[in-house]
Amino acid sequence: MESFTNFTFDEIEIGQSVTASRRLSLTEVEALALVSGDIDPFHLEAGAALHDDGIAAKAVGAEALLSALLSRRLPGPGSVIVAQDLRFAGSVRVGDELSGTVTAKEKRDDGHLVVFDCRVTRGGETLISGSVTVQAPTRRISYSEIAPPEFVVRHNDAFARLLKRCEQLPPVSCAVVHPCDPDSLLGALEAAKRGLIAPVLVGPEAKIRAVAQAEGVDLSPYRMVSTEHSHAAAETAVALARAGEVESLMKGSLHTDELMAAVVPSATGLRTARRISHVFVMDVPAYPRMLLVTDAAINIYPTLEDKADIVQNAIELAHILGLEQPKVALLSAVETINPKIQSTLDAAALCKMADRGQIVGGVLDGPLAFDNAISEDAARAKKIVSPVAGRADILLVPDLEAGNMVAKQLQYLAGADSAGIVLGARVPIVLTSRADNVRTRMASAAVMKLVAHARRKLPA
Repeated sequence: MESFTNFTFDEIEIGQSVTASRRLSLTEVEALALVSGDIDPFHLEAGAALHDDGIAAKAVGAEALLSALLSRRLPGPGSVIVAQDLRFAGSVRVGDELSGTVTAKEKRDDGHLVVFDCRVTRGGETLISGSVTVQAPTRRISYSEIAPPEFVVRHNDAFARLLKRCEQLPPVSCAVVHPCDPDSLLGALEAAKRGLIAPVLVGPEAKIRAVAQAEGVDLSPYRMVSTEHSHAAAETAVALARAGEVESLMKGSLHTDELMAAVVPSATGLRTARRISHVFVMDVPAYPRMLLVTDAAINIYPTLEDKADIVQNAIELAHILGLEQPKVALLSAVETINPKIQSTLDAAALCKMADRGQIVGGVLDGPLAFDNAISEDAARAKKIVSPVAGRADILLVPDLEAGNMVAKQLQYLAGADSAGIVLGARVPIVLTSRADNVRTRMASAAVMKLVAHARRKLPA
């Protein structure tokens, strides 16, 4: 992250100036449209001009570029904009290179106010001109001390709704398996602080307490079950779940294979008649609904029988998350049945299984290519008539490799957040990753909490 150090009121000199350039992005236009209510599709097209009377020129020029200059550079961190008098002219397009300059022209001791002459240009054309009055800071602050939040325009904030649903429910007991690094321990304690789980810390006590001491956290409110090593921690956590002492499991700093090796044995693990599978619950900024992707973590090359269970697990999770009749897209590389592509044959068979009541609770269609599954425009272009195409709630992937690629592309290219849950076992299981941010960890815990509460209502 860039580091900026501010200028205090006393340090600013009349005539002092700073200039910066930025390229106008579609995200900035969308952000402004959401805030202003100007949702004319014309303003949201990547190539559309933003005219003199359009909000985009004002917001992108004044509030984005000029505000960035004033809040980050001059005066910098700690500044407060109190008034502005700006004039707008010309038009801009997404992708245009804009240049902004702010110059101190007046200082007022009363209130530590500084008036800046402000100008935004494109090439030699002036787009914005005028003045902005800023209350300047009185002490030195470095921008590296104030990490700005990542800004993402979300069409559907699915995770916020999940966390809201959890507020009225009591926390669920959760064995946190081998939380022997800061991420896994602090993540579990944050979930506890937010009322999502009542953690039972399972692992080498000395290691867990050493992490807690280094991070300055108090473990006295929490139960701890000491084990010799990570393998024993996994077995002990599974035994606690089998005995009904915990309602869920959360992976700590051990490997996923090590935890699942304790879960899958029929005699000592947490197996049920249903195939164990994993579901990514994804909040994709550009997609207007919550999206479930399965299976991208457990089943490497699932058979048709496996896929039937994987679909049923995902459908039942969708019901818990509030989708009464989820639409399931059975993904392949093409949308027609091809005997040479096994995933198309599996998709056809799964649809017929749903017709015969072997898979219930959702609407299935496939094979569907990814674009047809999530884009109504793409489906119309290929003349696909389907209740699922373009409106999928669940994506069933052909195998783990495909699922892993789909999920990670949505995360790293589309800015999606993802919560993960393992289903088909006696208790829900969260497989955390060191790469997970706080939002992802809390969303995973929220999904686990909702699943655990839903299981309480099932007949014994």
